[in-house]
Amino acid sequence: MFKMRTTIVALAAGAAIILAVGVTRAADEKEHGKEKKGGHEITEEDLGIRKGTLYDEKNVTLEHGDYSHASPGSSKKIERTFENSPPMIPHDITGMLPIAVEGNLCMGCHMPDEAVRSGATAIPRSHLMKLAKGEDLHGKLDHERFNCMECHVPQVEGAIPVENTFKGGFKDKKSKSRSNLVDTLNEGVGAD
Repeated sequence: MFKMRTTIVALAAGAAIILAVGVTRAADEKEHGKEKKGGHEITEEDLGIRKGTLYDEKNVTLEHGDYSHASPGSSKKIERTFENSPPMIPHDITGMLPIAVEGNLCMGCHMPDEAVRSGATAIPRSHLMKLAKGEDLHGKLDHERFNCMECHVPQVEGAIPVENTFKGGFKDKKSKSRSNLVDTLNEGVGAD
């Protein structure tokens, strides 16, 4: 019995040493910017979208793409990526920033009453509620949601560095252009 325990302890110690040596070697290779995968060397320059050194940015140029210059109301609406995803802004936002609690030009067209008159997409009911409490604010914007650009971003035309194969799901056709978050928020909660 004692001999078996000694053998098991010796095997475990040996395995720990082999593992430690392997981890040290892998860490050493990573520290020097080299990693073996499938028999060939991968350098730090091969990683990421940039495909260049991460230590020198003298020759880095950022590609911003072309933002829409269409005026509000004249642009084509962009379909949502998945159900209840924040829609992208299809029009030019020049002169509309910064957005502040007491100065939000977006609300001039997107509050429900104004949206009917202007033809804009109305903000959803979820923005007119304190969602954590389920409290209806009776047509007033929740001040936690005043900064539209925390979720909504302008559409940009530009080169796509990595192909996106994501396919969003929608319960119905309306979900592609309208939010139903308030209706589905507690779906399944408390069901028997």
